[in-house]
This record gives sequence, C-alpha cells and structure tokens, in this order.
Amino acid sequence: MISLPTRPNVTRASRVPSLLIFDVDGVLVDTRRSFQKTTLETVRLFTGHHATRAELHRWKNRPGFNDDWKLSHAWVRSLGGRFEYEEVKARFQEIYWGENGGGNVARERWLLPKASLTRLARMAELAIFTGRTRHELDYSLDRWNVRRYFRRIMTMESVKRGKPDPEGLFQILDGRDPKQAVYVGDNVDDALAAQAADMPFVGVLPLRSEERRQRIRRLGSLAALTILGTVRDLERFLIRRQRLRPSSRTPVPTPKQTKG
Repeated sequence: MISLPTRPNVTRASRVPSLLIFDVDGVLVDTRRSFQKTTLETVRLFTGHHATRAELHRWKNRPGFNDDWKLSHAWVRSLGGRFEYEEVKARFQEIYWGENGGGNVARERWLLPKASLTRLARMAELAIFTGRTRHELDYSLDRWNVRRYFRRIMTMESVKRGKPDPEGLFQILDGRDPKQAVYVGDNVDDALAAQAADMPFVGVLPLRSEERRQRIRRLGSLAALTILGTVRDLERFLIRRQRLRPSSRTPVPTPKQTKG
C-alpha cells in the first residue's frame, strides 16, 4: 500500500465515510483474463496485431476509455481497421461471453471476501458505480452471491453520461455530502469522476502489475488518498484513517511514498 499526500481540503468528516462506492472491473472483480484478454483478442482478430498489455494500459491511461468496447474500436481504427463500432462490439461480446457463458467471462475472479464485505457494510453503506452493463453486473453479483451487500447500483444504463462524468456518483449520493463518501476505483476515469464530484478517491492497482507500473503516478496526481495493492486492504486503511482523527484542518503527515 502506498500513502499519498493528504488533500488540502480533507476534513475529519471525510475520514469516517458513511458511504463506500465501488467500481467493479479491477476492483471487485479481477478482469485481467476476461475483459482485458478479450480486448487484446478483439484487436488481434480485426487487425492481426499482437496487442500487448503494456499497449492496453497506455490506452486505459487516457481519459474517456473506461468503456472496453469504445477502447477496442478506437484501437482497431488506429491500426487502420475500417470497421464499424457495432461490428467490433459484437465480436468483443462473442469472445467475452462465448457459448453458454464459457468464454473469457468464466475466467473472472471475485476479489473481496464476504467476511470483508460484511464488516465494511457495518461501517458504511455500500454501493456500485460501474461502466458495465446491467447484464454483465448481474452475472457477477449472482455468480458470487454478493448482491445483498450493495444498497444502490449504477451501471451503464443508469446514466446518460458515463465516466469520467460524475453523474452516477451524484445519483448514489442523492443530495448527501460527497465528503462523507469514498469512491474506490482503478483507472483514470474513476479518479476524474470522483474529482468532479468533489469526493475522496481510493485507487486499487495490483502489486507487480502492468497497470500499477503505468498508472500509479497518474492516480496519485489526481489526489488519490492512497493506492492499495488489493481491495482487501480497504478495511485496514479506513480503520487507520479513523484512528488518526486530526483535531484541526492541518493535513496529517504521511510516510514517504514507497515502491509497490
């Protein structure tokens, strides 16, 4: 876990969140062998280019590419493939779902144990704001039987404007103070959405991963409170922040950054 400088406007109220909002891909669900693998295979199918994860994360480091369909189409077009968006999206879906759910979707793993979810749900209300479709999210929540932990859920169909627009965060807040919430995400669009909503942000980037090598400084520059190596560390981080309890608005000193 890496500690980053405290944001100047962080107050005591924001140190004890009453609402935790989660992104899904890369945070609650390991999608390196599902969505990420499908993107690489889709680009190769349409262009013949053997796309790498390093290239993939260079795309994901750019704002506006939280949507894997949009990213895949833009990548294919950048390599000279003159295919329509709907065609690229359709083949992506075929690879991801496969026959009877036997595609890359079967390779996904749920990352936050139910015991941790139960404890977090006692600390704060839990919600989801994801760029997934409702069908994709329903599949995961039902597969791992975790739907009951999340009080509010925002998917692609729930908003008119996807991330980095903060519309989904505002819908979940429903008039509440954004400083009383924390958004937990893994990419640039997540951090930008939290910033636009004036909401504290916690990053999650797996240790020794390509995304961590490429994205940790970028998320830090977008005022992430911390960058966790796994979402399992979230509970410990929140408890530690509660215990600090500053008596003024003076930022609490944090340890120097360490390599993850």
